[in-house]
Amino acid sequence: MKIAVIGQSLFGQEVYCHLRKEGHEVVGVFTVPDKDGKADPLGLEAKKDGVPVFKIPRWRVKGQALPDVVAKYQALGAELNVLPFCSQFIPMEVINAPCHGSIIYHPSLLPRHRGASAINWTLIHGDKKGGFTIFWADDGLDTGDLLLQKECEILPDDTVQAVRLIAEGKAPRLPQPEEGATYEGIQKKETAKINWEQSAEAIHNWIRGNDKVPGAWTEACGQKLTFFNSTLNTAGLVPEGEALPIPGAHQPGIVTKAGLILFGNDDRMLLVKNIQLEDGRMIPASRFFSGADSSVLELTEAELVMAETVRSAWKRILPSVLEVEDSTDFFKSGAASVDVVRLVEEVKELCDGLELENEDVYMATTFGDFIQLLVKKLRGDNKESECIIDYVEKVVNKLTLRMPHQLFIGGLFVDAEGAKTYETINPTDGSVICQVSLAQVSDVDKAVAAAKDAFENGLWGKISARDRGRLLYRLADLMEQHQEELATIEALDAGAVYTLALKTHVGMSIQTFRYFAGWCDKIQGSTIPINQARPNRNLTLTRKEPIGVCGIVIPWNYPLMMLSWKTAACLAAGNTVVIKPAQVTPLTALKFAELTLKAGIPKGVVNILPGSGSLVGQRLSDHPDVRKIGFTGSTEVGKHIMKSCALSNVKKVSLELGGKSPLIIFADCDLSKAVQMGMSSVFFNKGENCIAAGRLFIEDSIHDHFVQKVVEEVKRMKIGNPLDRDTNHGPQNHQAHLRKLIEYCQRGVEEGATLVCGGSQVPRPGFFFEPTVFTDVEDHMFIAKEESFGPIMIISRFADGDVDTVLSRANATEFGLASGVFTRDINKALYVSDKLGAGTVFVNTYNKTDVAAPFGGFKQSGFGKDLGEEALNEYLRVKTITFEY
Repeated sequence: MKIAVIGQSLFGQEVYCHLRKEGHEVVGVFTVPDKDGKADPLGLEAKKDGVPVFKIPRWRVKGQALPDVVAKYQALGAELNVLPFCSQFIPMEVINAPCHGSIIYHPSLLPRHRGASAINWTLIHGDKKGGFTIFWADDGLDTGDLLLQKECEILPDDTVQAVRLIAEGKAPRLPQPEEGATYEGIQKKETAKINWEQSAEAIHNWIRGNDKVPGAWTEACGQKLTFFNSTLNTAGLVPEGEALPIPGAHQPGIVTKAGLILFGNDDRMLLVKNIQLEDGRMIPASRFFSGADSSVLELTEAELVMAETVRSAWKRILPSVLEVEDSTDFFKSGAASVDVVRLVEEVKELCDGLELENEDVYMATTFGDFIQLLVKKLRGDNKESECIIDYVEKVVNKLTLRMPHQLFIGGLFVDAEGAKTYETINPTDGSVICQVSLAQVSDVDKAVAAAKDAFENGLWGKISARDRGRLLYRLADLMEQHQEELATIEALDAGAVYTLALKTHVGMSIQTFRYFAGWCDKIQGSTIPINQARPNRNLTLTRKEPIGVCGIVIPWNYPLMMLSWKTAACLAAGNTVVIKPAQVTPLTALKFAELTLKAGIPKGVVNILPGSGSLVGQRLSDHPDVRKIGFTGSTEVGKHIMKSCALSNVKKVSLELGGKSPLIIFADCDLSKAVQMGMSSVFFNKGENCIAAGRLFIEDSIHDHFVQKVVEEVKRMKIGNPLDRDTNHGPQNHQAHLRKLIEYCQRGVEEGATLVCGGSQVPRPGFFFEPTVFTDVEDHMFIAKEESFGPIMIISRFADGDVDTVLSRANATEFGLASGVFTRDINKALYVSDKLGAGTVFVNTYNKTDVAAPFGGFKQSGFGKDLGEEALNEYLRVKTITFEY
């Protein structure tokens, strides 16, 4: 069929492509003129295909069709007009010209919401049902007979299906009923005034239906105020603040730190986040009284002189600008990053060493805003961006801990939706540390939106890679300054032995951020020789780019270190992130959030949501705006996450999952070192260690001696308060895990393994479990195959000299995270390390991870790497660009 497409936008482009794919001949495309030198997507697509494109500014004047436009249309000989999205009034001479007439798309269930802005009116009326209608055009406004109508999600082939029905002669014409018909006029500012004699929900619907254009407004404080970003989610919000009288409103609004609370005539509340003033300025509603009165500072005589001096500096740096006005934008006027440095240095010199950084220029790009920023700094009044933190304070370990306990979204600590909280427990004695905000699905959506905005529009994507590295170095320095506090929180919340937390939990976290800070300006692509397009030539290059918003889900065994292993690489690559710490160990993650603010990491780059995996982790996996998930945890959950990532938007995923790491100890080893490292391989961090040796294979001739020495060492271990400096073994992380370990040992005994020592809960308050040793463990037993994730040493024998058999037994697992071998024979060490099926092999050592060495598993222990240069690739995408010249 010969079709004329009349419309615009990406939807028009998509319909056009589907029509051609169906085999129809598009004889011409009529679209709108270019805007700001940019052609409409529909016209661009048609032009590529050689289809005639007509950019019509208007079709008629004073109700009369323009003859030249109609003539151009008639010359095409179209048999059907398809109007997928058309903002112009098309004359009936064109509508009725084809033999099959014209069909139009409408984003509602006609006859409801006839006229313009149907989607807005769906919001305004709070409709519970939406729909999609294709109808036959007539001389009315959306009154033509119905062809297709669906009360469902709009599918890409609906318009094509309509054309198919016409081509097959099966297209219906169903007269629209008059009952239920509404005519919604084009929204104009004068008609968007709020009617206060209605419920809070109706007012909320009116505000969001008019957001962003034209904006719902009211009169208050002698001016017209326009409201944006309305929500009915006010649970837990206390209406305390300064009253804002509103003529006609049921009661005054209240300006709170969360925004402007408004009331309907049913006394229910709604919350508005942003207000546009009559002069066009948009301010946070929470700052209405301060923002309306003093957001633009009045300059003193001395400050006016300073401003003119700075204006001269702008003129020198921007020679192409004839006059520097308050609205002059530094970057739109041609400035580059080198000019930022020059401006900063000149202003610092002009203002007697005023503290000014490159980021300040990016935050205030127009001259007027830049002067305001300088004046605030000179007055010492630049405190408006400081974050208010509601700390939980505790005196522990001779320190006063100041711990944030709320969600961290968009650079602010905020309560969860509905003010929901939960208790985080001290595993040393089972006591409650504090109440922590419990994130809900809506909180995930807010955090992802903040991260997306920070990635697409914020400072993070504008600063240079080197400046990004400098911020990460600063963050590492702050972590080091707070090292004792972080280690104490880790001991309090996770039961980590304090001395180990200082060295590993926190110490390696600091090293990780420093390592990846150094990578920021070394992420680079390559040039690739390809076949030349003679007589022309080609240049092909690759760019490594950040992915976008990443979701990171971390476990409870190393709360801060696992966060750092993933987040440092993610941020170094230029991404933004939403982090879900383990529900049972949220406190160091929230303290880390505070340090990102102090380091100057822009708001929205890092967001942290304590909460359940089934809710928060699932929503991150499902969210269409999250482009990467990094997960450490169980294989079972990892499989579920991988499936969700595939079904949602095929997001990239890296998984560090369960393990059952074999450690093979040969008779020719250094036995003292093997005992020492064998103990560490199992009991390090209370056995809550992803690479813990899940099973030790001891050569027959040294088996009994090895077990004897291990038991002697176990008896010397001090079990106690993790904050005591001589403690070797602290409590397990949480009660549910303790119960799991008890059941694990009971099953080992039931299956016939020999319990040499341990196997029980320590009779004291808290979640303490005895270091445990099993021998005579056979390959078929549950404890030989399954991970305990606790301080349980599983020992099996192997015959002297039988290297290949023990290798076969060690590899007879679906896990492949780590492994180890002890021997003085270098040939044997190389042979065994070559044959072991694991992502990490330790030879004559164990647990020796380093920030520069890639870490990750094989098989059902997952894929992807943390640490080292390899980790960066998990958070980057490669783009290929080819030039012809």
